[in-house]
Amino acid sequence: MKPINNWKLLGAENNRVDIECDGRHVLHFFVLESNVIRVLLKKNGKLQLENSWCVSPNDSLNGSEMSWQGRDRMSTEGFSCPEFTVAEQDNQLSITTASLRVTLSKPLKLTWEYADAAGNWHYLAADRHSGAYMLGVQSNDIHHYMARDLSEKYYGLGEKTGDLNRHGSRYQMRNIDAMGYDAKHTDPLYKHIPFYITKTEAASFGIFYDNLSTSWFDLGNELDNYHGYYRSYHAEEGDLDFYFMYGEKVVDVTKTYVGLTGRTIFGPKWSLGYSGSTMSYTDADNAQEQLGEFIEHCDNHSMPCDSFQLSSGYTSIGNKRYVFNWNTSKVPDPHKLSADFHQAGLKLAANIKPCLLQDHPRFEEVASQNLFIQDSEFDAPESSQFWDDSGSHLDFTNPNTIQWWKKNVTEQLLEKGIDSTWNDNNEYEVWDSNARCMGFGKQIPIKLIRPLQPLLMMRASFEAQTEFAPNLRPYLISRSGCPGMQRYVQTWSGDNRTNWQTLRYNTRMGVGMSLSGLYNVGHDVGGFSGDRPDPELFVRWVQNGVMHPRFTIHSWNDDKTVNEPWMYPEVTSIIRDAMTLRYRLMPYLYDLLWQAHKHHEPMLRPTFLDHEADARTYEECDDFMLGKDLLVASVVEQGQRVRPVYLPDNGDGWYDFHRKNWYAGGQDISLSAALEELPLLARAGSVITTSRRIAHVDAEQDTHREFLVFPFKGTGQRDLSVFDDDGVSTNYLDGQYLQLNMTLSSSLERIDLKVSREGQWQPAYKEVSFVLPETERRPFYVNGKRVMPNQDIAFSDVL
Repeated sequence: MKPINNWKLLGAENNRVDIECDGRHVLHFFVLESNVIRVLLKKNGKLQLENSWCVSPNDSLNGSEMSWQGRDRMSTEGFSCPEFTVAEQDNQLSITTASLRVTLSKPLKLTWEYADAAGNWHYLAADRHSGAYMLGVQSNDIHHYMARDLSEKYYGLGEKTGDLNRHGSRYQMRNIDAMGYDAKHTDPLYKHIPFYITKTEAASFGIFYDNLSTSWFDLGNELDNYHGYYRSYHAEEGDLDFYFMYGEKVVDVTKTYVGLTGRTIFGPKWSLGYSGSTMSYTDADNAQEQLGEFIEHCDNHSMPCDSFQLSSGYTSIGNKRYVFNWNTSKVPDPHKLSADFHQAGLKLAANIKPCLLQDHPRFEEVASQNLFIQDSEFDAPESSQFWDDSGSHLDFTNPNTIQWWKKNVTEQLLEKGIDSTWNDNNEYEVWDSNARCMGFGKQIPIKLIRPLQPLLMMRASFEAQTEFAPNLRPYLISRSGCPGMQRYVQTWSGDNRTNWQTLRYNTRMGVGMSLSGLYNVGHDVGGFSGDRPDPELFVRWVQNGVMHPRFTIHSWNDDKTVNEPWMYPEVTSIIRDAMTLRYRLMPYLYDLLWQAHKHHEPMLRPTFLDHEADARTYEECDDFMLGKDLLVASVVEQGQRVRPVYLPDNGDGWYDFHRKNWYAGGQDISLSAALEELPLLARAGSVITTSRRIAHVDAEQDTHREFLVFPFKGTGQRDLSVFDDDGVSTNYLDGQYLQLNMTLSSSLERIDLKVSREGQWQPAYKEVSFVLPETERRPFYVNGKRVMPNQDIAFSDVL
């Protein structure tokens, strides 16, 4: 490696400042927003990868508009490109916007500052003082070193195990099928998200490295006496291309990052319902019969359910799996299978994989069309280990592969009644690092774009679904991916292992993914691999799972048992109660999905995200927020029946969701945690919208809304809103939606709720009711009219 030392200004043009480094490299600064500056280093004046697929700042509300070929790396389309100044003095050069300033000094070192409301500049971050930028001489690896303050907190990097604060740890970005991983220690995992947030004592900033090669983040694990405290980024290939984004708060940085890489897909409402799944059903010789029995069990046990995810056993020949192949001995009639689920109000998602085993019935067909990634040395498809055999991976940088994939998704799944695609086993473990991808006409080695392949795979599935049903909002799932995957799919934390430690650390993984822009997430409830959960662990896992955006019970237990809601008769009623709570909260969850899509608001939130002034909220804990108003205190310890909870100091206090007792914030309390109870609190000054429909999502049968009002204990006022529509179509884009805008205010004498509406959609609920704490004695008014709590009134009377 060689450090970059000297530099000189070449010039500034439009929003770009160009710097020559060591007489041969070119450093570009792009001023994209007042709080976002991009730094791109061209080694020897050239780029290894000329396009980006992760950055999509101008995506529309109904999907990404990026070209399949990617985005020109030199493009600034979609950014505001504000005014800025460039000043050079005493071997330093400063680039200044209204809120962010970066200063170059020699040897090459960047120092970042932010402006406060009064226009005063404050230190934010800096590269380390020695060897901040290093490039490989005989290799293409790149290194970026920054100074590290011991008080800093680091969050993000997507799907990572361990504590939420990453300070002191080291991680690798390399997509891998880590089945049965240790949720506290295993690294790497399934996703490649090279973005993290630094929380300083005064402000926050994020850095996103737009590089898809294998990389490492050292956030304080390494020490070197010559350089002081530092942290580093190291990529073995590709370009040094990073976006530096300032935010007053952590949430501002996360939202900026999502605005940069693309908004969260707005899936159908049924995607938030319970989704059943297990490897066992589709592995069975009588798969269609067992799947039919699942529908009967849901009905017999009064378990609400919206979908089922078909594991890959439906494609099997012998004990191996072959994408787009229906095993008609297991599933004799796919059309009837779909019809039976639809008759029960359930949807089906089918597992699909991007690798064809060498003995796949259609392998030669695909190979003859050159649809596979090609071997680095021979004129043949690359060959990689895949499940229990070797196979070849499809190349989604080939337009013909995309069309082949879309055609098969349509003919083999959608036309047979399958509603959704589950894009799985798409880590692309192709370790012939120079295996050749078509690159849309310009050949690219796989080592530069490995995580891009699953992104393009899910986009191909997305387009197949939207072209097949243009007026329906698609629902897709993907296990692997990279920045931008939120534009297409819901995701989860992969094939976890059944134990109490996984339950605890999966929660932190989910919150970490959310801070990294992956909002629509969940976990395999009950654990995917290993021993089946005992009744207590299963109950606690379900109670935790119903408070996540994705709620799926999925398993492949070592003893061939199946994790099902009714697996333990002694706790089935408790499981039913937890799922009932989720369906009651469906309007709240759906609004959170809308807020994630429209306003980039995280659905899962660490407690500090909305309470940054409260130092206690930064301590590692098992609590999290679902939206801004529900504090979830899941039980993750065996035998625990009293749950200690720290209540963030929000200035207004909290209510026990179940008992409606009020507590002041900024204190430790103990809540009942009987096995049948999930400790849950609601923020004072909130209105939680609920439904009485405890069954699969159906807007036409959702006939009542209940507003749980948690008033300020004394005086206060807060603006709120809740979004609704038919839950399945794109008609909301044409005004067919209902948004209730509310202002909740309290005085010592009365409680008022002002409600107005936007949108033209007319819901099926004609009656509503308002529920207040039983101890509340102040009169309650809606739009100036006195309303008695717990009484049904006409919805028209509310407006």
